[in-house]
Amino acid sequence: MKAGIVGLPNVGKSTLFNCLSNAKAQSANFPFCTIEPNIGVVNVPDQRLEKLEELVNPERVLPATVEIVDIAGLVKGASKGEGLGNQFLGNIRETDAILHVLRCFDNDNVVHVDGSVDPIRDKETIDMELQLKDLESVEKKLDKVKRAAKTGNKEAQKEEAVLSALKEGLEAGKSVRAIEISEDGREEFVKPLQLITDKPVMYVCNVDESSAVDGNAYVEKVKEAVSDENAEVIFLAVGTEADITELESYEERQMFLEDIGLSEPGSAKLIRGAYRLLELDTYFTAGEKEVRAWTIPVGATAPQAAGVIHTDFEKGFIRAEVIAYDDYVKYGSEAKVKEAGRMRVEGKEYIVKDGDVMHFRFNV
Repeated sequence: MKAGIVGLPNVGKSTLFNCLSNAKAQSANFPFCTIEPNIGVVNVPDQRLEKLEELVNPERVLPATVEIVDIAGLVKGASKGEGLGNQFLGNIRETDAILHVLRCFDNDNVVHVDGSVDPIRDKETIDMELQLKDLESVEKKLDKVKRAAKTGNKEAQKEEAVLSALKEGLEAGKSVRAIEISEDGREEFVKPLQLITDKPVMYVCNVDESSAVDGNAYVEKVKEAVSDENAEVIFLAVGTEADITELESYEERQMFLEDIGLSEPGSAKLIRGAYRLLELDTYFTAGEKEVRAWTIPVGATAPQAAGVIHTDFEKGFIRAEVIAYDDYVKYGSEAKVKEAGRMRVEGKEYIVKDGDVMHFRFNV
C-alpha cells in the first residue's frame, strides 16, 4: 500500500519526503528536481509498540511500515503532457492514497511557480489536472459501454448511467470522491477504473516555524475549501522538520521540539494519518525474540492477519489466541493475562481489532 506525495513544484514535497524516510531525494529550489518517483519505506510511530517493548524486553522490535512515494511537481497542462505530465500522472495512478502538499508560508527566497502564495489556487490547479485525466479515462470507457448498452445489455446500461454521472461531475470540476454514486455502482463500475481523484486524500499544509503549533490563516482557508470533501487537513513546518532530522540524538530532537512548543514531530502525525488514509490497522506479536507490529487492512479476519506473517499460517489456520492491548498493559505479561482469564480464543470468523496482541495456531 503506497501513499503518493503530490503538489506544485517548490511547495516542499521532496524536503518532506526526506524528513519522512531519511532517503536523500534531491531537494532544490527549482521545479522538476525529482524526475523518477522516490519511494521510501517509513516506520509508523506507535507508542503501543514502545510500551510492549518495555514489558516484554525482546531481542528486537519491528514497527509497522508504510510506503511513501515522492512524485515530481505537477504543473498546469500536465493532463495534456505539459512538464513531465504523463509520467507524473502514471506514478500517481499507481498509489493508493494522495498526500497533497500545499504551500502555506510566505518566503521571498523560495520561488513560487505561479508568482504568489495562494494554497486554494494551487489546490484547484492540481485538482483540475487530475480531474481532466480522469475525464479522459471515463470518456474512453463510456464510448465502449454505450455501444454495448444500445444492444439492450442491461449491465452495460447500468454502467452507462454511472459513467455518465461521473462525466457530468468531472466536467463540473468535482473530484470523483465527491460525486454521488450508489455504493453498488461505485464498487462495481468506479473502483475498477482506478481513477486518480477517487483516491483518499490528505491535505498537508506546509507552514513556517512560527505557525507549526497553531497553523495560520492559509491553513484555515484550506480547511474551509475542503470541508465538503471528507478529507483530513494537517499542517507542519517542513523546513523545521528537516532541521529536526539533521540532529544526531533523540534528546536533541526532543529539546528542539519543546523549544517550538511541539510534543512530537509533525511528520509522525502525517505518517499515522497516511496509515489511516490507506485504511490500515495494526496488530502485534509479542515474544522474547521480537515484538512486532503487523499491518492489515481494516476489517481483516484472523486467518487473513495470520497470512501477513506467512501464507502457511493462513492456509493451515486453526485458531488465534488474542489479548486486547489494554489488558496486556494492565496485567503486564501474557502469563498474568492468562491467569486473569483475559486471553480469548478466536476462530476463522474473528475480525481483528486494531491493537490486538495475537498468537496463531496452525497446521500445514
